[in-house]
Amino acid sequence: MSFQAYLDTIEAKTGLTPRQFLELAAERGFGPGTKAGPILEWLKSDYELGRGHGMALVHVITKGDRIDAKHVGTTGTHRDESDTLWLDGAATKPR
Repeated sequence: MSFQAYLDTIEAKTGLTPRQFLELAAERGFGPGTKAGPILEWLKSDYELGRGHGMALVHVITKGDRIDAKHVGTTGTHRDESDTLWLDGAATKPR
C-alpha cells in the first residue's frame, strides 16, 4: 500500500484528514522529535488505528509531508505518485 493510500484509508475510517490529525497532534504536544510510541498509543486508543496506519501518521507528524523519492514511480508495494503527500483530504486531492 502506498503512503498516500494509508492516509486516504485513515481519512475514510476516521473522517479526519491528515491535516486535521496534524492539528490534533500539535494540541497534544506531538511534533518533530516525538517518539513513535506515544503517538501510536494515542491513535490506537482514540481512533482504533493499527500500527501500519499509525506509522503513516507518525511520519507526517514528525517529518512532514515529504517521503523518500525512491518509492516514486516504482512498481513496488510502497509506490507513490509523488514525494509530497496530500494532507488536505481525498476529496480535494488533485488528479
